[in-house]
Amino acid sequence: MRPHRAFSPGLTGVLPLRETRHLVEVLRARVGDRFTVFDGEREALAEVVDLGPPLRYRVLEERRPEREVGVEVVLYVALLKGDKLAEVVRAATELGATRIQPLVTRHSVPKEMGEGKLRRLRAVALEAAKQSGRVRVPEVLPPIPLKAVPQVAQGLVAHVGATARVREVLDPEKPLALAVGPEGGFAEEEVALLEARGFTPVSLGRRILRAETAALALLALCTAGEGR
Repeated sequence: MRPHRAFSPGLTGVLPLRETRHLVEVLRARVGDRFTVFDGEREALAEVVDLGPPLRYRVLEERRPEREVGVEVVLYVALLKGDKLAEVVRAATELGATRIQPLVTRHSVPKEMGEGKLRRLRAVALEAAKQSGRVRVPEVLPPIPLKAVPQVAQGLVAHVGATARVREVLDPEKPLALAVGPEGGFAEEEVALLEARGFTPVSLGRRILRAETAALALLALCTAGEGR
């Protein structure tokens, strides 16, 4: 079996059925094969002891890899059309976001999200955590109106009219909240509301970015780019 990471809440020695099916039916796991399990806080090297279902394993060596950003990073992102939000969730997970909070804003075209789509986004976050080697799976929350965004210790909002750059205002040691609007951006009064909640408007350069690109550019600057 090729190297694989499986999500196993609590590292209990028993895989969920969905993970079992993937290892047994797709990867053709056999008793004695080794793979990695993780549960959102820890990961471990494991060995298959019974194919089940459900598959049972024993932990050989627990690990605490240093792959997280080191501070809480919450991404507030406006609801987007089609599958664009799934693209954001996937890449935001790879870039280190710890929580993803969709927003309903003035210029959002979708104004709501069904339970089925929310489940799918959570599945996307889990798969992206597996792929990227993360131990923590970002929480994807139901949408809230912009006015429900709480006060933050440190926040950055992508805004076309801003002049500040990320590296000039970012404190990498403090928890971070990032806000990105829909196509067309936040309305001016929405930016003002976010400023009152602790967000600083920042520029993402001279070019106009799509909403999904802006979200990932801002996140990358803060967790994997020039901002750090």
